[in-house]
Amino acid sequence: MQQLLARFSRVHFRDYMALQLSPFCGTTAYPDRMGDSFPDLLAIGRLVQGYNVSGPLNQETSAVVDCDLSDPSWRALFHAALREDRRFQRGVFDGSVIAESGHTDTGEPSMLARLRAGAFQTIPFTVAGICQLSRQRAIDGQADPFDYGLALLKTSASLVYTVQLAAAQRLAVATDSHVHFRLLARTAERDGVDLENYWIERSGD
Repeated sequence: MQQLLARFSRVHFRDYMALQLSPFCGTTAYPDRMGDSFPDLLAIGRLVQGYNVSGPLNQETSAVVDCDLSDPSWRALFHAALREDRRFQRGVFDGSVIAESGHTDTGEPSMLARLRAGAFQTIPFTVAGICQLSRQRAIDGQADPFDYGLALLKTSASLVYTVQLAAAQRLAVATDSHVHFRLLARTAERDGVDLENYWIERSGD
């Protein structure tokens, strides 16, 4: 936060994202906001929040997400991060999945180990296809395509919403995640989006 405030006069945060994939399936979002931790900054207007990005994806957002999911360069960046970046993994999976990053108690490969396999990088995914997978009652390894697709969808949708908000509010974009910085840069380059995109380097994991 200190680095952001040193560079920008005002910092905007969107709410945590809760996606609705079908009437009975979706993701949940943390109820807290950045302003809960920095009420003084919120009060003086240096921190702005309240941009709702939850619910089902609209047609425009879905179309851009589908472009990300069909882009080999974007998919390669995503898969490399899923394979190698622990911080990125923690952002798309819950703690129990990360804890079993190698093998389960039964000696079988964990879900994360299976999803990191190279084959998933080239499997075609679309928003509609992932929503359809969400309606199935697959378990264990049979659910791997949905789990991988959901990780793709959450990552792309969060970036697409960021671009849309930046355009609507005439804002620059900043993140301390080098993975998201590169993924967003790829989307902007591919789609010809004029975007100020900053990576704020941080220490530690």
